Amino acid sequence: MDSDCPTRAARKPKRKKRTQRRKDAKIAQRKPLREIFCFLSKDIILKTGVKAVSSVGLFLSVGKCFLIYGFLTLQACSSTRSVSTTVAPVIRIKGSDTMVILAQRWAEEYMKQHTGIAVYVEGGGTATGIEALIKGEIEICTASRPLQPSEVRRLAHQQQNIGIAFRVAKDGLSIYLHPDNPIRDLRLEQVKGIYSGRIKNWREVGGKNESIVAFSRTPSSGTYLYFQEHVLEGQPYGDAVIAVPTTAAVVAEVTKNPRAVGYGGLAYGKNLVHCKINGVSPTDESVRNEKYPVARYLYFYTIKKPNTMVKSFIDWVLGKEGQRVVKEIDYIPLFEVP
Repeated sequence: MDSDCPTRAARKPKRKKRTQRRKDAKIAQRKPLREIFCFLSKDIILKTGVKAVSSVGLFLSVGKCFLIYGFLTLQACSSTRSVSTTVAPVIRIKGSDTMVILAQRWAEEYMKQHTGIAVYVEGGGTATGIEALIKGEIEICTASRPLQPSEVRRLAHQQQNIGIAFRVAKDGLSIYLHPDNPIRDLRLEQVKGIYSGRIKNWREVGGKNESIVAFSRTPSSGTYLYFQEHVLEGQPYGDAVIAVPTTAAVVAEVTKNPRAVGYGGLAYGKNLVHCKINGVSPTDESVRNEKYPVARYLYFYTIKKPNTMVKSFIDWVLGKEGQRVVKEIDYIPLFEVP
């Protein structure tokens, strides 16, 4: 045999290598698929350097799917993605839509100064906030009215406490009119007539010969109940009154309809006419001095005497810095602030 031709013994290792590759390929096919986590996340708290998210994870492995729910704190974005399960202490606030922009600003300013605490704010209406407080789901309820006796009883039954109220600001309940409406002053009795359904045309109060379209808040709103108690004097709203869920929605409806009228907090509706009531404009001074006839306090409610973290936040709100925020966004502070 020619020496240049490979012998059987020399060809053996080559076949062995091919055999080994086939075995490796089979093993690779049997290996489980790489585990993949895909997260669909909704941010609930955002603070400098820390992002807490509520996540729904989808776990895929060997063709099987499992749903994973959890709260994660993602503290770094890198190739290794370090994950920590430590979440910053949270103060949960829920309630009045009238107060939501105020509460959000308080939260933002407070978190800038207290980086170790997160303040989570949600609206939904005073009644919604009180319900969450009764269930123990929040630390603070924002309310644009005092608690009703039935709510106090439920709180006492559920939490063995009747709750603690904090007056945190004042607000004037403005009557919003479209700029094209010539009316600039109404008597409180006329406002009552409009919302009870007795007055149906603007001509009846000195305006144009046009039908009135009245907008109100929904019954879950503290503003709705306050208006019913203090303007309608306990009478029901008229059948033609249209209820919308938020003060912003009231403003939007009046903005696009010259025949419309609505009501809400003094801080809303800057593009609308804030009608005088009994000859008095809703201003900081008239509301604070209670010359404006539809003025009210805004409240924080807690289940019991607040703990150190919540107390620190409430004390800050009631102090100069917190009351300065009240003034900056056109609510009325409890006292004069620079």
